[in-house]
Amino acid sequence: MNTIDKLNDKLVENRLEGLKEVLASQESAPIFRENDANNHIHTIYSFSPYSPTKAAYMAYKSGLTSAGIMDHDSLSGAKEFKKACEMLNLGSTCGVEVRAKFNKGFGRMNHPDQTECIYMAAHGVALAHVDELNEYLGYYRAKRNERNAKMCKLITDKFSKFGITLDFREDVKPLSQTEEGGSITERHLLFALAVKLSNRFGRTESLINFLENDLKLGVAEKIKGYLLDQNNEHFLYDLLGVLKADAKFFYIDADEEMPVAEEFIKKATSLGAIPAYAYLGDVGNSVTGDKKAQKFEDDFLEELMIEIKKAGFKAIAYMPTRNTPEQLKRLQGLCKKYDMFEISGEDINSPRQQFCCKALALPEYAHLIDSTWALIGHEYLVNEKGVEYGMFSAKTIEETPNLQERIKKYAQIGRKTVK
Repeated sequence: MNTIDKLNDKLVENRLEGLKEVLASQESAPIFRENDANNHIHTIYSFSPYSPTKAAYMAYKSGLTSAGIMDHDSLSGAKEFKKACEMLNLGSTCGVEVRAKFNKGFGRMNHPDQTECIYMAAHGVALAHVDELNEYLGYYRAKRNERNAKMCKLITDKFSKFGITLDFREDVKPLSQTEEGGSITERHLLFALAVKLSNRFGRTESLINFLENDLKLGVAEKIKGYLLDQNNEHFLYDLLGVLKADAKFFYIDADEEMPVAEEFIKKATSLGAIPAYAYLGDVGNSVTGDKKAQKFEDDFLEELMIEIKKAGFKAIAYMPTRNTPEQLKRLQGLCKKYDMFEISGEDINSPRQQFCCKALALPEYAHLIDSTWALIGHEYLVNEKGVEYGMFSAKTIEETPNLQERIKKYAQIGRKTVK
């Protein structure tokens, strides 16, 4: 095993030891991008090609000065990620992403496959509270696995006539870190299915025909090229992307695996974390070129903003590269109107995705860099002094009621946490 591969070793201690070896052998540090940040990096503890150590290293190699872990339903990789970032002298944040029940009559909000529920995050989880919040999430991970097993059966029922079956215990669980407190997501199921399809059809026109004619999935010409490329090292991820584009052939609505949003907010807030709604935005002509046209929350965005504010959300998280400038300008205006903290992050769960976000170099998004360092400062103070020193505690708001002034104050603290 070469040194870089060691960053994805099965054992945490070997991964961190591998990082020491990489740093000792490198001739020069990367050129850092002062106007860049990413607070939404998934790892193997949900779904990603990267361990927490490898994810931190990839952020470092991309020139980021800070990085944030964001796994689904799990904080099991947070401690490793923090250690790796410390070794790399990166600022770091910890967060967790969950699906939550939010039945306010809006229908579909930011979840492509299900109504009356939302994707949300707890940002700024201090290291001192990682274990307690992760233990709380254990119930929901277990319930999610019950549903995962049912979806595997649904896939088997549909594909058995083609000689393809999917067993949750045999085919899916080994792809995950569930034994170490990781979550298993729909992407795990589809990756396992991609393996089966690869074994059945190979990188052939027969695979394309199966996807288009039997599954009725659209396959863009560019993606067809990827799927037929015999040397494509990302083949399984590209195939997963095609399968994920339309989940109706296997998706079962989530229920017990989702906390009620207000309950999750109460738990996260009690531990000093910052609850954030994840803005998705309608898709017309996809900015990234890989999203199908679909309506989300734009038609009722202000009404939704009022409801999430009422529920206790303190922040809006969004990806500057996913939406149009017009969408983001409107969102930013509403964040200012309703005094919501803005957090950025580019969703990383595939080897083709870039850790850096060029849009953050634009003046209209420069404030998101301060937001990231404010998150880092928030985590530091909650960890060192207690929850009452967090950005949104009653004590802090009384001392510094203006949110923008508070962000600057905490950003200064955050920047001092790295050398």
